[in-house]
Formats: sequence, C-alpha cells, structure tokens
Amino acid sequence: MAHFPATPSEQLKELKKGIVDLVSEEEMLKKLERAYRDNKPLRVKAGFDPTRPDLHLGHSVLMNKMKQFQDFGHQVIFLVGDFTAQIGDPSGKNEARPPLSRETINENAKTYVKQAYRILDEKKSELAWNASWFDKMSPADFIRLSSQYTVARMLERDDFEKRYKSGTPIAIHEFLYPLVQGYDSVALRADVELGGSDQRFNLLVGRDLQKSYGQEPQCILTTPLLEGLDGVNKMSKSLDNYIAFEDTPRDMFGKTMRISDELMMRYYELLTDVSVSELERLKTEMRSGRLNPRNVKVELAKQIVARYHGAAAGEAAVEEFNRIFVDKGLPDQMPEFRVPATHFNDEVDVAALLKDCELVPSTSEARRLIQSNAVEIAGSKVTQPRVKFDFKTGDEVVVKVGKKKFMKLMIG
Repeated sequence: MAHFPATPSEQLKELKKGIVDLVSEEEMLKKLERAYRDNKPLRVKAGFDPTRPDLHLGHSVLMNKMKQFQDFGHQVIFLVGDFTAQIGDPSGKNEARPPLSRETINENAKTYVKQAYRILDEKKSELAWNASWFDKMSPADFIRLSSQYTVARMLERDDFEKRYKSGTPIAIHEFLYPLVQGYDSVALRADVELGGSDQRFNLLVGRDLQKSYGQEPQCILTTPLLEGLDGVNKMSKSLDNYIAFEDTPRDMFGKTMRISDELMMRYYELLTDVSVSELERLKTEMRSGRLNPRNVKVELAKQIVARYHGAAAGEAAVEEFNRIFVDKGLPDQMPEFRVPATHFNDEVDVAALLKDCELVPSTSEARRLIQSNAVEIAGSKVTQPRVKFDFKTGDEVVVKVGKKKFMKLMIG
C-alpha cells in the first residue's frame, strides 16, 4: 500500500522548486490528487543513455528530483537507454553524435545501476532497459512509429532547425531519437517524465505519442543543466568536464576546488541542500569581504565528497587540502601540465622540464634558479640540474619557482 507523507498541493509546491519547466501544473496537480485519492503512486520515468561508464554530478540534479518523487511515495523508474544510446541523442548538438556499439554500451552500463543507488532508494526503484522492447519490434513496427510524426514537426526543434538552415547534415536516424525516447513513455505507461531542460522537445514527443497510443499524456518536468568544470558548457562525459559519482574523494574534492567563484554558487544551488536564504548570506558576506571565497569552496567540496563517500571522507579531504595547500602556502588553483610517467624512468633534466612547463623563459634561467635554491618539486628543494624522481601515473606534483610561480604536474 502506498504512503504519501504530504498532500497533493504540498507535494506540488516542493516538486516545483529548482525546476525550469512543468507541463502542465494543472495536469500535475490532478495526477497527484488522483494518486492520493486512489492510493496509487504515479509512475515517474527518467532515462539515462550509457554513453560513458560514469554518472556525473550533472545527472544528480535530475536524480535528486527523482528522489523527491520517491520520498513522496511515488514509483520512480530508472531507465537505462541501452537501445537509444546506439542512435545517439542529438539534443543540443550541432553535428551528429557517433552511434555506439551494443558491446560498448553494455560495458558502460555495468556501473550505472550501482551508481544510481547512491541517490535513489534501491528497494523503491524500478529498473528498465529500453532494448527489452525495441529489440522485439519489427521494421514494420518502426515504420508505423515513424508515421506518428512529420519532418516539419521535427524541424521545429531548435538544434535541428539551426543545422538545417546552416546546411549542416541531419541524418535520418537522428529524427528517430525523439520518437524512440517518446515511445519509452508508451512502453512504461509513464505519468511523469523528467529530463534536463535540453530534453524538452523529446519529452513533449512522449506526450504526443501517448495520445496516439490511447494513453493519458504524461506531465513533463525539466531541471536546469549543470555547467561543467569549464563554467561554459553543460557538464558532459563527452566534453570531459565532469565530476563523476565514482571519482575518488581526492579527485572529487580537487576538481571542485578548481571551479570559479561564480560557478561555486551555482553548484551550491543545484547540488546541496543549502537554503535560498543561506545562499544569499554567503554571497553577501563574500562581497563584503567578511568571508573568504576559498573557505566557502572548501565547504562545498566537503559536502559533495560527503554525499558520495560519507562524512568521514569529506573531513579527510579537507584535512589533506589544508596539509598540502594551506599549511604550505600553496594556491588551491594553479595551472596544470601533463607529463608521461615514462618521463621519470630516468634522471630528469629539471631545467628542460621548467622550460617545457613555461615556468621559465629559458633553460639557462632555470639553471640559475636551481643554483640559487629557488626551485621546489613536491615540497623538496632542487639543488642539482638532473634529479631522479619516484613519480608514478596518477600522481599530482606541485612545482614552485621563486615565491609566486606554481605549476601542478599531472603524471600519466
């Protein structure tokens, strides 16, 4: 028997927090009222294409909303898009996405479910794979599905329209993606579908297809897109600007500390439980100089680590950060330079390394600085032009030249 801890109007008020769009509020309230009256949970669907093996914090914005529905007593459906991933979602793309093989998709999907349950309650979640119904469909079935939508309607979609007008090719299989995602809602008899704001067109297709198949149309609820570490593009596995659920506490903490102060407040808003009033207080105190932005960012990084690895890991990450950066007077943000681990198999020409890192204009200047004890690598003074280091893949090594020049060597 279902248990609803809040009235329909109370549920709607909370579910609307932090969203971009709801189609429609009137329909959603009616669905919530019917579920409450009939003691029958709503079926709330969200799909995730396993294009890479890791879920990331951008996914968590949507999954936190799923968890909210779950906590209100509704049935959430975590849909693994093992079929749709073979097509490649063109949403927000200015060119076709390369389709993935079934083998790659299956390999990527192995960790998805385990990662999802870091946020969702496994016992209250339904797991679905859309290949389970699409693999059974015949070519004739797909032709009938394709007949439900026109090319003109597809070209109303912003990214398709831009590509068409600019002469950028649009492959026929890309038109199939919204239809296939929409049919998922038919197969699952979804009452509500959740997605990022860039998915609005696809979600609306689901509503239309449900009407065509004689079902009550789903409500759609879209959440904001979380910007990635670059602060420009949305967090994306393909752009490699993401923080993964499976990142180590150290990597998760370090990546968070590299974001800009402006992006930091956005992460507080979308990734933590900090209230609106507390968020405004933090902004005001940073502007006035009463609060150091670095300390605010440390707290954000700690909260993110704690959410995915536990409170003890969050505290340990702060202690390590203080030991490495604060106690030694190092900046928490510094340029990075990647060096192959094989570079350290033998003695290293430190002067050449400093020039390659662009910390010095010439090797002669580097040798002069070494002779004057102005170079440190991994916290130790460098006194010889050639030194043997014991660095391995995955190490992050701080190089200091003089009092103000820093570089982080990424080994591997």
